[in-house]
Amino acid sequence: MKNNVLIATALNDHARIYLLDSTEVVETARKFHDLWPTCAAALGRTLSITGLLGLMQKEEEEAVTVTINGGGPIGTILCVGKGNGQVKGFCGDPHIYETYPNSHKLAVGKAVGTDGYLKVTKNLKLKQNYTSQTRLQSGEIGDDFAYYFSVSEQIPSIVSVGVLVDTDDSIKAAGAMIIELLPGHEEEDIRYLENLDLRPISSILSDDRDLSKYLYSLFPLAQIREEKQLYYHCDCSRERFLRNLLTLPKKDILELIAEGDADIRCEFCEKDYHFSSDDLKILLEYVDRK
Repeated sequence: MKNNVLIATALNDHARIYLLDSTEVVETARKFHDLWPTCAAALGRTLSITGLLGLMQKEEEEAVTVTINGGGPIGTILCVGKGNGQVKGFCGDPHIYETYPNSHKLAVGKAVGTDGYLKVTKNLKLKQNYTSQTRLQSGEIGDDFAYYFSVSEQIPSIVSVGVLVDTDDSIKAAGAMIIELLPGHEEEDIRYLENLDLRPISSILSDDRDLSKYLYSLFPLAQIREEKQLYYHCDCSRERFLRNLLTLPKKDILELIAEGDADIRCEFCEKDYHFSSDDLKILLEYVDRK
């Protein structure tokens, strides 16, 4: 299902705001991967920001891949967002449930860890992809992206992202907001942002999913410039996995043939693809022609 995104400016066009309700996107990911609550929060936060990063690109087919690995039990989190609003992702271990001591708050930072990096790769349809990375600050995702924007993009930013998991483990609310200070901003703009009373965005959306209402509560004179859609979509296909198999060394394909067949599962949507020994033999013929 699609989720709404508002793109607005405020403070005399000195700030740009991206505001997202990602509840259905994160719930779709939860169902695909059978995510336990802490993993739902970690992957959901990363999916939400990655989706906004994708929508920041100029062309629909341009893509942004975010990889996070902090050495925690959840393993690697990998998400891909595209300019057309498609986003997808997965995490290494979907079955992690961690809470902080004496609290019911999900321990995302503990599950992700801080001994590692947040890496962002932009595929802008050029000869080479552009990659930058920053060290993880807290593993809580929001702080880590704020640090990334400041260091790698050199854009002072406020990042608010959250996932609220219901008692039945479904996603009650999820969303993200990025506020960027634009060139030409003044000291009073910085003070305004510092004085904002920012409640957790998932709590805001749990009470009222009207994005414009929340936007105007923060910036009464904000101007909505665009409204876009974000949705979970996996573009895997049998043909794509065949192309991937073609990149294997010949000896690896021969080993698969000896085993009789090959079963491949897409990490983004959990769909299975079966390739018989006859399929693999035909594949081997193409390899021999190279």
